[in-house]
Amino acid sequence: MTLSELRYIVAVARERHFGRAASSCFVSQPTLSVAVKKLEDELGVSLFERGAGEVSVTAVGEQIVAQAQRVLEEAEGIKRLARSGRDQLTGTLRVGAIYTIGPYLFPHLIPIMAERAPQMPLVIEENFTAVLRERLRQGKLDAIILSLPFDEPGVVTAPLYDEPFVLLLPSAHPWNQREQVPVEELGEENVLLLGSGHCFRDQVLQACPRCLQPSYGEGHLQRTLEGGSLETIRYMVASGLGVTVLPCSAAGADRFSERLVSVRRFVGEAPQRRVAIAWRKSFPRPEAAALLRQAIRGCNLSCVHWVSED
Repeated sequence: MTLSELRYIVAVARERHFGRAASSCFVSQPTLSVAVKKLEDELGVSLFERGAGEVSVTAVGEQIVAQAQRVLEEAEGIKRLARSGRDQLTGTLRVGAIYTIGPYLFPHLIPIMAERAPQMPLVIEENFTAVLRERLRQGKLDAIILSLPFDEPGVVTAPLYDEPFVLLLPSAHPWNQREQVPVEELGEENVLLLGSGHCFRDQVLQACPRCLQPSYGEGHLQRTLEGGSLETIRYMVASGLGVTVLPCSAAGADRFSERLVSVRRFVGEAPQRRVAIAWRKSFPRPEAAALLRQAIRGCNLSCVHWVSED
């Protein structure tokens, strides 16, 4: 049984005529007829009833032709995969990012990728570092964007940029009278943090350990409040519930009226994180990973400090 034979029986079933079927397959009628008969002998069943000037498909032939059509489609799919393998910038690229990077990087990245690799659409996922690590290892993601430290056997990790943290304040907060705020003073405020599992939460607490300590008093909320996302926390800040620390790309001064929130920098050397991209060493499309890395470096993230590629 060959793909050519399957192609012939599909053509005969479609044309209901051996001559027209042969013409559509660009072979002679005897060649097609012999191949069809050979397949029928191999299968031990008649696929077609031959009449004067007309061919009909037998009941079992209908089922076999339908299966043959599926096999031919799958074979074509293999060819498409092979073509995309030759052109590494063709076919989907599955990219993951942690929750505190994706929403603020992807709006810049998608247009650049669409321009540089129009045949390589991105399938995007946001998740925790631990989940992205596992999905990358299993081959369910092709590349992930996350915050260092990150180490995984068999994975290439390339730094992208250093991102300083900034302070987000409600408009009525007295710190709005300052240009900069010392990190140490955060321990005296109601600090809104992400919930457990977010690496950004750990990075904020590393810079301000006292931000996690509860404090009670008359008319005073517990010092540490938690949100499920940076956007949820932003809304809580806007409502006057407390202050928070954000990566600068998520500060979003342009997303909210200055009547509700304001952004302030920290005194001296601000706490920061290093963002990196990671992909498997065995990933068969290194050119796609390289292009993704370069596209990220082309994003308009004015507040970050790009790490040299050397």
